[in-house]
Amino acid sequence: MKLHHKSLIHLVVFLTDFRIITHCKWYILAVAALICSVVGYVKNSSAYHDIPPQTGQLLTCKTGLDENNDVFLAYITDVRIAYMVNERLCSDATIKRQYNAINVIIGQSDYDTFRYINHGVADLALVKKNIVDAFGADQIYGLTKVAAHPDYSAFFISLREKPQLTKEYILGKRIGLLDYPSSRSGHIVPKTVLHELGLTDSNVDIVYYSSHKELRRALLAGEIDIISTYWAQEDSEKFSKNYAAPLLESVSGMQWYLKMQTKNTDLFCAVQSVINDIATTHPRPYYRNISLVEGCKK
Repeated sequence: MKLHHKSLIHLVVFLTDFRIITHCKWYILAVAALICSVVGYVKNSSAYHDIPPQTGQLLTCKTGLDENNDVFLAYITDVRIAYMVNERLCSDATIKRQYNAINVIIGQSDYDTFRYINHGVADLALVKKNIVDAFGADQIYGLTKVAAHPDYSAFFISLREKPQLTKEYILGKRIGLLDYPSSRSGHIVPKTVLHELGLTDSNVDIVYYSSHKELRRALLAGEIDIISTYWAQEDSEKFSKNYAAPLLESVSGMQWYLKMQTKNTDLFCAVQSVINDIATTHPRPYYRNISLVEGCKK
């Protein structure tokens, strides 16, 4: 397990930059204690593989390889895909030759994402590119894109009229957002639009939900007036596209990343094959649309 050395340097520089530490020994002691804590954390960070998730659900299976104890860990935020990943990886011939077990973490919060991506725990992850870029996980841990789902648009959606992107219209409305700060369509984009309109949590009635599915349920149930989400093909069965106001035309789609700290091409091809199989059998049109990165020789 690695800790980005620049992060530690920036932390020390930030704390020691205060002029007051030259006059007060307590600040010096505080800085020293914090540095000791960080060092202690780094020394113990290798234990992350052995600690069960705090909030996410864990799926696991044995491959039958008893010669070693290597575990392949996948981080997935979609429940259906998580089960598909667990089942298919555990029966894959290449995985059976290289790993003793498969663990799939079903992420449910930004804490889960931070822990498994930023700390380089996940061998396979289905996340947004901005998450990997923000943590530098591609450069530090060798997370390499193997496949990608398409970009999409973010919308305000209501039941019986098209939402207007004005301060006057939104005031008094109950807005449903995702309680997931890294979600672009369910949190970041709508929060940005509200801010540009001069609106904040203090003057808008915002209700937070745990998933896009919950947002849709709440809108249909009348709990809220507007939700911020993407438009899925199946939404036409319950909602009208005429009542969807675009917030951002292009939001980066979900992408599959594999930790490639060695040139394990067999693993690359096996994982890509599993991902492609999941895409072709997934019930949602969005996940059936996938592009595979070149590099696997058939």
